[in-house]
Amino acid sequence: MHLALVSEHASPLALLGGDDAGGQNVHVAELARALGRQGVEVVVHTRRDDRSLPRQVAFAPGVTVEHVDAGPPEPIPKDDLLPHMAAFAYGLHRSWYRQRPHAAHAHFWMSGLAALTAARPLGIPVLHTYHALGREKKDQQAGADTSPPQRLGVEAWIARQAQALVATTRHEAALLQTMGAPPDAVHHVPCGVDRAQFRPDGPLNPPRRGRPRIVVVSRMVRRKGIGTVIEALAQVPEAELLIAGGPPGGLVHTEPEGRRLLALAQRVGVGDRVEFLGALPRTAVPPLLRSADVVACCPWYEPFGLVAVEAMACGRPVVATAVGGLAETVEAGRTGWHVPARDVGAVAAALNEALADAERRRSFGRRAAEAAAAYDWDAIAASTLAVVNLTI
Repeated sequence: MHLALVSEHASPLALLGGDDAGGQNVHVAELARALGRQGVEVVVHTRRDDRSLPRQVAFAPGVTVEHVDAGPPEPIPKDDLLPHMAAFAYGLHRSWYRQRPHAAHAHFWMSGLAALTAARPLGIPVLHTYHALGREKKDQQAGADTSPPQRLGVEAWIARQAQALVATTRHEAALLQTMGAPPDAVHHVPCGVDRAQFRPDGPLNPPRRGRPRIVVVSRMVRRKGIGTVIEALAQVPEAELLIAGGPPGGLVHTEPEGRRLLALAQRVGVGDRVEFLGALPRTAVPPLLRSADVVACCPWYEPFGLVAVEAMACGRPVVATAVGGLAETVEAGRTGWHVPARDVGAVAAALNEALADAERRRSFGRRAAEAAAAYDWDAIAASTLAVVNLTI
């Protein structure tokens, strides 16, 4: 089988931790690898954002990344990419005319728009995964939402036009039906975790100051709630907070959100207990998570929450906001703690409760690792293939 994955802004080759490089990049990369292991020929189509990139890059056994020319070959914020989607669709059409895939699986709304535009004349079925829904983003961010105004209309159009919709949570699956998706077109297939890397045993970052350790792994954007965790740290005596994400090399002061968080840490009196690690290589994330006493995932909203599942696979309990996918993956009172979004006091109370009881942390960690087994990428790839087979 030949399957095309379309991910216009989230390349599997990108260094994680930047504004537009996070969970979707991981999802596309790991899904492609797992499909390749199952004998599928995969081409991941992503926009060229660097003139020096070759047209095709061998990524993994059976997997190739193809760079599509659409707009200037330079980084462009994803919310500014819509004007270039016609060119992106044209590039997809040309590629698929030369080598027709059995199906295309689009990731994010602009990829869905481009994939459907390119696939229709060729009779190629399209599956679509949203990764985030514009209506939820607008509800949470209101005037701060920088998405193009066309987003909600395009997402509803995709819900009606795609041959299959792959929802990563049950909550999203229900929302898609309210957007006009036929019920039999909606399939629940969660994100996955690489359990060969993310596991309880293995190397870990050693403690350096004898302090309890809280870890955050996140893109450095305001809605990810890193500031909430920093403010909560002021009410969690002695603990240290390690934050992975943002510019490489820990140069957080070079970006506005990084400067805001640095100033916030100083203002609430925890500057000496917060360390910004910057963007990390993927292989450095499991040792960091394993070194944590507790992992904090406290965004304002979260379509799935991949970091929480990766922390669980490493046998670590999670303090998570009870939003989106986090409300489904982290089980309160069993694998972690649920807190309201943007509630500094609740986050501090949960962190203090976690750090005060080592036996409870170990019990939650064991259960978390057991629960994470359901998210193995090979199982997720098999479920995705089952949906593909319904469309071809």
